[in-house]
Amino acid sequence: MTGLMRSLSAHVETWRPYTSCYVGLVGLAGAALAADSTSGSRLFAAWAIPTLGWLAGLYGGDYFDRELDAIAKPQRPIPSGRLRASTALAAMIGLIAAGAAWTLLLNWHAVALVGLATVVGVSYNAFFKARGLSGNLVRGSLTSFAFLFGVLLAGGHIGPELIAVSAVFCFHDSASNLVGTLRDMDGDKEGGYLTLPVRKGVRTTVRVITGLAAVWTVLAATAPLFLHRPVNVGWVMLLIAAVGAFWTVVVLLLRAGVPSRRYALRMHEVICLERVVLAGALIAWGAGVPPAAATVLPALLVTWTAQRTLRFRHEFGLHGQAADAGPSVVPMNLREYS
Repeated sequence: MTGLMRSLSAHVETWRPYTSCYVGLVGLAGAALAADSTSGSRLFAAWAIPTLGWLAGLYGGDYFDRELDAIAKPQRPIPSGRLRASTALAAMIGLIAAGAAWTLLLNWHAVALVGLATVVGVSYNAFFKARGLSGNLVRGSLTSFAFLFGVLLAGGHIGPELIAVSAVFCFHDSASNLVGTLRDMDGDKEGGYLTLPVRKGVRTTVRVITGLAAVWTVLAATAPLFLHRPVNVGWVMLLIAAVGAFWTVVVLLLRAGVPSRRYALRMHEVICLERVVLAGALIAWGAGVPPAAATVLPALLVTWTAQRTLRFRHEFGLHGQAADAGPSVVPMNLREYS
């Protein structure tokens, strides 16, 4: 592999295409629910600017986690030497600056939200990520910001009812992030990250995931009551699909005991597909079924394809011996992963 291709491969791996399609759809959902019509350029920006922020966060996460990754995931771009730490930091700063400048051109009021999201995102990567449940909730709030950003970009007003809808994504992504900590428990423990599974164990973590799932499900199901917007069949069907998929993961985790890293990864892969459908439900509610299908189906395809081709290697390396050791689930009373 040439130096250019090696560098490009490292950047694409850092972008994590199996997660980076999602947040733009959340921004689109905010725009769709805030205004009955808006320009195509603003709709594109409602998708693209949160996506730039997401990519900035991924570069920042890899930069701040480079010492932990050197212990737990040495195959990743920075610890493997395929991406310089300084390059990741520069990419984070550049993407944030690009998103802020673009926002300033379209709606200067929304720049304050970009600034707030930047502060929260950096704080998460630099501090809160290793601080248990507070870190998961901070991480979840970033997706709420994407939704509210879409509202502002479409010319909408951020009122209590739209804040309540944005909370669906906050609690959903907090739960999703906790599923990810189950996968990373051993490495986090070795690296000194005090995540909820490290501090309280798997049983407590799964119970918290269940509670967060209940909160976002209730908020999503009751959203029509406080948003006062007629629902349509696309919203109902996609929401049912998303709720069903997430709760299937919850049930499997409750039954699993202490999952292996591979098993926890598979559960998170389901959620990565499910949350695209959840965002699509709100797009369908605000803009109709055809726009939802035109955005959700490509996002699902990219997410699924990237998970099949990139994700296992990114998490476990080419051979993945650590993920393959032992059975996929073990009894709850065992304290370590298989």
